[in-house]
Amino acid sequence: MKIFRSALFLGLQLAFVVAAYAQTGPVVKISGEVTKPLTLSVEDLAKMKRTTAVFTDRDGKAHSYQGVALQELLEQAGVTMGKQLRGEQLTKYLMVKCADGYEVLFSLAELDSSFTDRVVILADKLENSPLPDGKGPFRLVVPGEKKPARSSFQVVEMVIRYAKD
Repeated sequence: MKIFRSALFLGLQLAFVVAAYAQTGPVVKISGEVTKPLTLSVEDLAKMKRTTAVFTDRDGKAHSYQGVALQELLEQAGVTMGKQLRGEQLTKYLMVKCADGYEVLFSLAELDSSFTDRVVILADKLENSPLPDGKGPFRLVVPGEKKPARSSFQVVEMVIRYAKD
């Protein structure tokens, strides 16, 4: 009887861990020099104001990506943007980290609509469908660049920091 109880207890623990893991899907984090660190799921992004960015991939074809403007996400995290982005605040940068270790860098001014007309998005859809395996669930889409090197796949974290000498 004691073995049965132990096995039942272990089975219940395993079921709890599996259920908890199943409820937590892929996320992207925004951290660093922010007032409100964020952890966002695909479902969270789906509830936000959506935008589209047309981007020419390495295949030479234009594709339509849907997602949320990066500026909006940064503002939700309390990142200095808009009229407050001046002086020392202009030394802040965004490091985008991907699941495979790939990283790209942006100055905050490159992402702020008071400095540029370009809208960088965190996409979760390609042509109104989820991003394909190996490309998602989150992709940074940077339209208007000659090389698509900063349009990164499998984004997992975005970190805001000050540049140091």
